[in-house]
Amino acid sequence: MRVDVNALLGAYPWRRVPGTSPEALHAAMDRAGIDEAWVSHLPSFFWRSPGEGNAWLYEATGRDQRLKPIPAVHPGRKGWEEAIGEAADHGAPAVRCDPTYYGLDPAGAEMRVLAAACGAARLPLVLAVRLEEVHFGSTPEEAVRLWWDISWIWGPPEDHLETLLATVGVDRFVFGTGQPLRIPEISLAKLDLLDLTPEQRAAIEAGNARAALAF
Repeated sequence: MRVDVNALLGAYPWRRVPGTSPEALHAAMDRAGIDEAWVSHLPSFFWRSPGEGNAWLYEATGRDQRLKPIPAVHPGRKGWEEAIGEAADHGAPAVRCDPTYYGLDPAGAEMRVLAAACGAARLPLVLAVRLEEVHFGSTPEEAVRLWWDISWIWGPPEDHLETLLATVGVDRFVFGTGQPLRIPEISLAKLDLLDLTPEQRAAIEAGNARAALAF
């Protein structure tokens, strides 16, 4: 089983990017041996009200067993609480908020309220942060509630990923590709070049993501 926790659908606004349709994503998943993808709506990253893209996302993934929606939630916009309820109703494995794109303080009051609401709903919150500022600044109790997507972590020759797996722990990392903004095979190659046991690789490719949902 291989689960991609960071895939995107919809057009990129600044230039033409191929592979942004559900059909193209399926083809890339088949090519890379990915069984399931958690998908976000790429255009809404750049909208003032990113939650307006959620209806499209639910429609695009509603009858697709391999694509799971990750709806956008902006805690500074009216109706964001209802968006969390809608996510649960649509079987979303998580919700997403990107404070840098939304003009929010990543550690501000709005993000703290959102994090608390997601915790109460037992719904993981996906966002882009600096690993070195978050993991190594967290208490042990906080760190066990965090998982890190490998898609933007350097592999060989620097091999930051190998270092992080050894210091942070294999159980804290999940498989992500960032496709179509990145080539999905890159994430596979990074794992292929590591000296991982079958159990460690299985944890990264699917087991840890499943654990996050059951946390």
